Amino acid sequence: MVEPSRTGSSVRFFCTAGNGMETFLTEEVKKKLLAEDVCQLHGKVLFSSSAAIHRITGLKAAERLFLLLKKDSPLRMPTRCSRGTKAAFLLQSRLLGNRDQWISAAVTWSCLQRELSATRDLGGTRWSQERGESEDFAGSRKHRSELREPESEEQHEEKPSEKKRMRVEDGDAEMKRESNSFSSKILHTGDDGTSESVENGEEGLILLLLPLANRSYIKTTGLRSTVAWAMASLPGFCVVDPMCGVGTILIEAAQEHQDACFLGVDIDDGQLQRANENVAFADLGQRIQLLKASTVALPLPSGSVDAVICDLPFGKKFGRGTNMAADLPLILCEMERILCPGGILVVLLSPQLSCLLKKLLTQEPQEPAEPALDQKAKPQTVAAVCLSSTADLQQRPCPRWSSLKHQVTFRVSLGAIDGLIHKYIKI
Repeated sequence: MVEPSRTGSSVRFFCTAGNGMETFLTEEVKKKLLAEDVCQLHGKVLFSSSAAIHRITGLKAAERLFLLLKKDSPLRMPTRCSRGTKAAFLLQSRLLGNRDQWISAAVTWSCLQRELSATRDLGGTRWSQERGESEDFAGSRKHRSELREPESEEQHEEKPSEKKRMRVEDGDAEMKRESNSFSSKILHTGDDGTSESVENGEEGLILLLLPLANRSYIKTTGLRSTVAWAMASLPGFCVVDPMCGVGTILIEAAQEHQDACFLGVDIDDGQLQRANENVAFADLGQRIQLLKASTVALPLPSGSVDAVICDLPFGKKFGRGTNMAADLPLILCEMERILCPGGILVVLLSPQLSCLLKKLLTQEPQEPAEPALDQKAKPQTVAAVCLSSTADLQQRPCPRWSSLKHQVTFRVSLGAIDGLIHKYIKI
């Protein structure tokens, strides 16, 4: 059951989302908020919800949260109108044209800010960090009221009619100041500091200073948190990330699935150290374990894992100096081995590795060649045998992965490059 909002009625919101994340956000608002009138657009999702504001600010697939004023057709700027004073004047005229609509939005925005403040006062550290904007706004109003109090005390002998007139004048001035504050927030909703939302037809008031994508429980960032959450949105009691890096995916999965246990594996000591710091910072040490091991030789029994989630390193930022294209068959073999029947495999790949994965999953099986027997072969040392076994493992052709059935693929933006999330089920 969704906790109702203190406003007592359904409120219209919209959230921005990264490219490819709109589908995940749409499903999340429907599932978590029981949202109605959901409208998925490019880069944003509009919805109505009566859920408590702390549940709405807990959305994981969203970037920023807005209170929707209205949805109009895109505003067409005159060809000679620059993005300076004239453009701002036209935008402000359109925004402030309907006084009743503006006052209603201001009241709703204030109610939501009070609800956020009440949630913050209960002890959440995230609230104090992300609600800095509302704190400043509330603090400025408190300061103005304190400045007016001595004046009212000194003039306590004035006539009631004069007091009433002064309160009305003060109220109008207050509304004007708040309107200017609101218009400033609306006119700066775009990523570049301009009125991007207005030009696209959606007018809204930003509710939080920092993006929802900022995670208070992650100390060192790795993969973008929204993409990590999208990969981690899967069932399973035992979940393994064989290339955990700094642990971003595991932490997002642990936040989403309270009853599951998680194992992160990595070969790099530095990455494991940062992952350990992140796990401790998120207070998830009882549910996330870390292990140093090779991805092509995981120390886990076959069929022992419910889900495998993996962000395979690629590109200049994510690469580790290894030939991922050459290692992909061995890595995939090992991930398929530890998965139990019915288990889920989710991998994030570059477009190039995505094409290679599709070829691997459709190629014909290869039979390993029988080694030639040499009666005159000299005895080998233990070290030589180990090296030979490792070489055989790397040269061993992988069978056809007929047990992995493709479910869905999502293309998501990682900033400068795109990635593809592949989901498979082992049958």
